[in-house]
Amino acid sequence: PLALGLYTVNAVYGDTITMPCRLEVPDGLMFGKWKYEMPNGSPVFIAFRSSTKKNVQYDDVPEYKDRLSLSENYTLSIKNARINDEKRFVCMLVTEDDVFEEPTIVKVFKQPSQPEILHQADFLETEKLQMLGECVARDSYPEGNVTWYKNGRVLQPVEEVVVINLQKIVDKSTGLFTMTSSLQYMPTKQDANAKFTCIVTYYGPSGQKTIQSEPVVFDVHYPTEKVTIQVLSQSSTVKEGDNITLKCSGNGNPPPQEFLFYIPGETEGIRSSDTYVMTDVRRNATGEYKCSLTDKSMMDSTTITVHYLDLQLTPSGEVTKQIGEALPVSCTISSSRNATVFWIKDNTRMQTSPSFSSLQYQDAGNYICETTLQEVEGLKKRKTLKLIVEGKPQIKMTKKTNTNKMSKTIVCHVEGFPKPAVQWTVTGSGSIINKAKETKYVNGKFSSKIVIAPEENVTLTCIAENELERTVTSLNVSAINIPEYDEPEDRNDDNSEKVNDQAKLIVGIVVGLLLAALVAGVVYWLYVKKSKTASKHVDKDLGNIEENKKLEENNHKSET
Repeated sequence: PLALGLYTVNAVYGDTITMPCRLEVPDGLMFGKWKYEMPNGSPVFIAFRSSTKKNVQYDDVPEYKDRLSLSENYTLSIKNARINDEKRFVCMLVTEDDVFEEPTIVKVFKQPSQPEILHQADFLETEKLQMLGECVARDSYPEGNVTWYKNGRVLQPVEEVVVINLQKIVDKSTGLFTMTSSLQYMPTKQDANAKFTCIVTYYGPSGQKTIQSEPVVFDVHYPTEKVTIQVLSQSSTVKEGDNITLKCSGNGNPPPQEFLFYIPGETEGIRSSDTYVMTDVRRNATGEYKCSLTDKSMMDSTTITVHYLDLQLTPSGEVTKQIGEALPVSCTISSSRNATVFWIKDNTRMQTSPSFSSLQYQDAGNYICETTLQEVEGLKKRKTLKLIVEGKPQIKMTKKTNTNKMSKTIVCHVEGFPKPAVQWTVTGSGSIINKAKETKYVNGKFSSKIVIAPEENVTLTCIAENELERTVTSLNVSAINIPEYDEPEDRNDDNSEKVNDQAKLIVGIVVGLLLAALVAGVVYWLYVKKSKTASKHVDKDLGNIEENKKLEENNHKSET
């Protein structure tokens, strides 16, 4: 490279400077020398080499002591390049008749250290111009330049917003430069998490280069502009007995630590941290809740509905009624929204609500009225009614001769609650029959059955007794040789229908037979009447009076 038309050597600070002598060696060369020129132009000789004796001599120049080396081809090397080595050096080749000279310019370059952002602000505040930090790059030669960046974009100076001040200080002992660039900056809320860097631009042997600092992020403080209140709950709905946690927050940085909470029914705000807890809330806690900054400058509100569910069952608990009595039952619901109500009897869901105008034994049981709010998790209520239907014992006795005609079955049909105890006796003798069999007790009804083969007529007594009354009924039973039939012993609705159908069939047959007999009688009467008429005509034709009389007598007998 040439500088102003002169040959230039670019060297790196601390490396070895190598300067070839760019002259052709002339004939009759006596020696070669190197010198450098002072700023005022006066020469300073530093190295000498004889062409005949091959010896090398270095002049007593303190700054180059032990740093020089002159080769046989008169190339000069300077170790540990320094800034002061930036000079004009001259190679001289001397003969008896002439002196040949060729100058070389030396340039020295030093890369600065990686820039650092020092004296960083602890935090930045919006709407306030303050010192963000200083970017420092040390030991550069020649001097470099510093540029600030935010999120990869150059920060240009803006009055009262971006103020940059660059200082360059040279170390007199080394000649190296230290660049310090301070940045005053007025941040905005959007500068939160912004990355600030600085880049130093410098020159090296091969041209312009840059080095970048590590990025720095600053905590940007800004005032609260909005307050928000939240309901912290594990469920989306609130019911009686729950705990409610209110949380108030501001969007400033740092966020506010204290707030005023306004509770329904309270005229003054309650000072608290960012959370306020209410335990075991009741329905009267429903309403609008607010929170604000302590200076009441900003406020937010939310509405909380505390759901409730009340159930009133009338009557409830254990209720005892007599058979045939009426029992009004009501299940009344009061809730914060529409509730679903259903009834369960003895673990089976009922299709309709129970209603008792005339209680029967099958109405007895355990009733549950249950209600839920489907949208509110865990809100369910139920109440129970244990209904007991009591009745005095009622008895009906039946008898029939068994198909083998060797015995008779006597049945005592019993109704009543509590379940009556049944006893059989033989009237007259008073003996007790202990071989009775009982059917299952269902809906207050059951049957007691005995099988006997009496040799003579007998009267049997069925005694049914519970806590309410003692009922006695007797039945006369003929001897075994006299067949007897009565109503079926295990009557139910289906059997009753079958009996009714059979009775209808028998009545139909009897009526049919009577009608057939009536029709036959009418036909016969018409026939007799016609015969009498025909006989009269015959008598007149024949004139036989005697025969006519006989015929009339016969006809009269036939009519009779």
